[in-house]
Amino acid sequence: MTLSEDINFADQGGEFDSGASPYPVIFGISFTPKIIGLIAGVVGLGGALFIVLNLVMPAWENYQQQQAKTSDLQGQIDQKKAIIKQVDKVKQDLAQAKQQKVQVLGLFADEKTLNTLLLDLNRLVESGNTQVPPNAVKAKLQKFTPATETAEPVIDGSLGTGVNGKLKSLNINVEIVGTYEQTQSILRNIERLQPLLIVKDYRSVLSPVQNSNPAGKLVRRRGPAPITTSFQLQALIPMTPEEIAAVAAKAAPKK
Repeated sequence: MTLSEDINFADQGGEFDSGASPYPVIFGISFTPKIIGLIAGVVGLGGALFIVLNLVMPAWENYQQQQAKTSDLQGQIDQKKAIIKQVDKVKQDLAQAKQQKVQVLGLFADEKTLNTLLLDLNRLVESGNTQVPPNAVKAKLQKFTPATETAEPVIDGSLGTGVNGKLKSLNINVEIVGTYEQTQSILRNIERLQPLLIVKDYRSVLSPVQNSNPAGKLVRRRGPAPITTSFQLQALIPMTPEEIAAVAAKAAPKK
């Protein structure tokens, strides 16, 4: 081998050595930037999956649980609000019912109105005599007699079975004398009295004409002839709970 050939070999060896990979080689794999990038991507994806599975998912599940708990609590709050509104409405209805009860009870008679009923009725009869001429017929209350001493429970169904044993009535026999117009005016005014009064057994007859005054002097009457009207006033009184219970116990069949 000559010197030139040695030089050529050296040159050839240099060319052979220049073909070696400049990147790390492990297990026969050359880690080029592309391979390294792929490996880094896989590692990053695995890390992301690890974070999702171990951090994000538990947090999301906890969020869902808290969201469901919040919705449940909100539902309970809404339900309680609805109940409160219903309670308020019931209270309003109860207050309205009590007010209506007071108004209805005000239509019925009581001990106070019965005590003044005679005075009220006599006032109604006499009020129509203020503008009557001297020789004309004047209205007069001739009879005011209670049929019973005390009010009796209504249990005969005459006012409807719904009020049997809940109302009591006091019947008063009344008789008035006056012209037809005066009598009609008195009856209309009786309807305007505060207690609820029912007129029963109405009867009118022509009154005998008196041609003299109490002193015996002859008097010539002017205007329509008088009529005598008799009827029965039925005053209705609400019974107390104790009275209702007593009537119910009395009416209950005995065992």
